[in-house]
Amino acid sequence: MNSNEKTLLSLFMNRVERTGDKIAILEKIDGEYQGFTYDEFKRRVQKFSAGLANLGVKKGDKIALMSENRSEWVITDLGILSLGAVNVPIYPTITPQQIEYILNNAQVKLIVVSRPKLVQKITKIWKNTPTLEKIIVFDFEDSDANENIISYQQMLADGENYAAKNPNFFDEAVANVKSDDLCGIIYTSGTTGSPKGVMLAHSNIYANVEGGLQTLNINESDTFLSFLPLCHVFERMAGFYLAIGAGAAIAYAESIDTVVKNLGEVKPTIMTSVPRLFERIQSGVLKNAEAGSPIKKKIFNWAFDVSDKYMNALFRNKLNVFLKFRYHIATKLVFSKLHQKVGGNLKYFISGGAPLARDVAEFFFKAGILILEGYGLTETSPVIAVNRETDFKFGTVGQVLPNVEVKIASDFEILTRGPAVMKGYYRDPNATKEVIDDEGWLHTGDLGFLDEDGFLHITDRKKNIIVTSGGKNVTPSVLENQLISSPYIEQVVIIGDKRKYLTALIVPNLEAIQKYATDMNTKFNSIEELIKDQSVHNLIRSEINRVSGLFARFEQIKRFTLLPKEFTIENDELTPTLKVKKNVILKKYAAEIEAMYHNRS
Repeated sequence: MNSNEKTLLSLFMNRVERTGDKIAILEKIDGEYQGFTYDEFKRRVQKFSAGLANLGVKKGDKIALMSENRSEWVITDLGILSLGAVNVPIYPTITPQQIEYILNNAQVKLIVVSRPKLVQKITKIWKNTPTLEKIIVFDFEDSDANENIISYQQMLADGENYAAKNPNFFDEAVANVKSDDLCGIIYTSGTTGSPKGVMLAHSNIYANVEGGLQTLNINESDTFLSFLPLCHVFERMAGFYLAIGAGAAIAYAESIDTVVKNLGEVKPTIMTSVPRLFERIQSGVLKNAEAGSPIKKKIFNWAFDVSDKYMNALFRNKLNVFLKFRYHIATKLVFSKLHQKVGGNLKYFISGGAPLARDVAEFFFKAGILILEGYGLTETSPVIAVNRETDFKFGTVGQVLPNVEVKIASDFEILTRGPAVMKGYYRDPNATKEVIDDEGWLHTGDLGFLDEDGFLHITDRKKNIIVTSGGKNVTPSVLENQLISSPYIEQVVIIGDKRKYLTALIVPNLEAIQKYATDMNTKFNSIEELIKDQSVHNLIRSEINRVSGLFARFEQIKRFTLLPKEFTIENDELTPTLKVKKNVILKKYAAEIEAMYHNRS
């Protein structure tokens, strides 16, 4: 397909023409990973496209897609786009009320869902969604059958009949899709307020793919492991379209819980992730080392001491043969186990969605595993900057993509401009004007700076800055990142805006504190009882004190409260990309927070 239009369909069709016989998609079937080629991928897209056309879908129609990551997700996505229709991805984890808002705001015509449980969510709100005509279900159950609910298989069968009667429909539809056409309305999950529909054109994401391919070392020999939600633009661009652009294969993890297991099975070369996965892997490695015999602990500590010297010498270009040899031995004795844990073939991870703590990135690098941190927004399709495989700097989000502009405003807000910036917020011109100025600069809401080497540093969200009652400015994310590096701390929310001092809500690592209590012969009957124990409180205080020396006195945590349960997506405490919804937490734990400022016991 030699089209001058920069669409995601031209990206896909050109890839099929070049490497049609290469494996495109892999997923677990009957206990093992099986794949299909780019040629077969195109055939499946054509079938789904015909099925949609048979249902009367036309250019510009809004089609919602609510599913976990699986091959049908990407087939459906490209099938929607092939007709010039607009994909409105919805997280399967959100509530019926949130789904209702999106369906009505986007004026959705059809919704495609993965399983019966999601059908039930839709039927609860059916009467309140006047534009919604039908539900298409991947894993259909006969009990769901009615005139408004269609099985995926039935739609494909009807599509075959439609294609037989209209043999040229697919090529004609694809040729009618233009670069500036909308390809998606992505509703930001948001840590505050109602979601806004980000309008992205084909050309927006295409430009981001072009920038990514110029920047990152990705080719036809690569295999991606995908587990972040495809509903989120980070995975959809970096884990799907970027992989297609390079001709790589994409394997889908069975679930978030099986990612580490699937890493060992798929043995990917590249994987996108959020920092939470790296933090958990690091925590597991440190806990295993701590639980080992004295000799194993000694070897582990020796290996990391060698790797620390190795890393410092490497960055100063002062490596010598003796240090290389010692690092080789350290890798064989210690780090090889971590390499195998992530599959053994990894070139690098790409981290995004939230800030990556510098010490986590350095921990993995010392072990011989590179994490390339990047930065972007849904509104920028999404990548603005990313570290390179041969040019990276820990503690930064890398250098700006070659087709992206960045400048720093007088108040240190990061502004960006370029072909990947969104068309605007759907049906909300006022909100669009608030973030995109007359010169086309998008105001990110993030604070940061560019260093002398052109690396972008993010300091915090503009709205997250805490200003104490004494007028001191505190950047909570820096302190929170330091605290969650502790093996005993799982999650942290720091409070202190318009207050005299900082406090924190802390979710301890429950497994680690239970082991600690057992080792200390502390008796407890429940987690709730354990987190009230003075020895556990002292342990967490010691961890807080350990990092406090890095911060000014007004940045130190005076009081804290331990919570017995992790923040979760299901409880609306985390976004689908695992960011804490601070407004939800502040409301939910208002009593505990007030007690830290008023109780003196």
